[in-house]
Amino acid sequence: MTKICLPLIGIATATLIALITSASLAHGAERGSVKATINGAHISIDYGRPALKGRDMLKQIQPGQLWRIGADAPTTLESDKELNIGGTIVPKGKHILLAHLVEPGKWSLVFSSKSVFQYEPSAKIAEIPLTLQEVSDSAELVTMQLTAKDGTGVIEIAWGKMRLSASFRPI
Repeated sequence: MTKICLPLIGIATATLIALITSASLAHGAERGSVKATINGAHISIDYGRPALKGRDMLKQIQPGQLWRIGADAPTTLESDKELNIGGTIVPKGKHILLAHLVEPGKWSLVFSSKSVFQYEPSAKIAEIPLTLQEVSDSAELVTMQLTAKDGTGVIEIAWGKMRLSASFRPI
């Protein structure tokens, strides 16, 4: 009897682990990443890609609130060089990106040492205005782009009919 029970217990345990793993992966949003070399700096952004699922993204966030720009794990920007973010020098390394809805139609990009769930004002490393553009086509999933233009980096965030962008300069 013991010879039969041990293999069944092993199979049951392996099946349970597989079910738990697949359930946890199915719950989260897919991850996205973008990379660019800008003025000699190697920069990457890692972010979650939630879907709108019929929601109006612009009505999800109230003025004064921070948005974690994505889902699940924090959105991060990593650079091997210092960055000039609106006159503030951000050290090389990995930082959390947050979007701040300052007031209706006015957004800023926050470089932070803490996620939106642990955020406090002292966690802010730098903040720069984001340019808002509302477009007619809708992006179902959060999508980010990182591009270089004349030694300057541009971060673009798209979700729903909203497009946000900001520039920075690697040092």
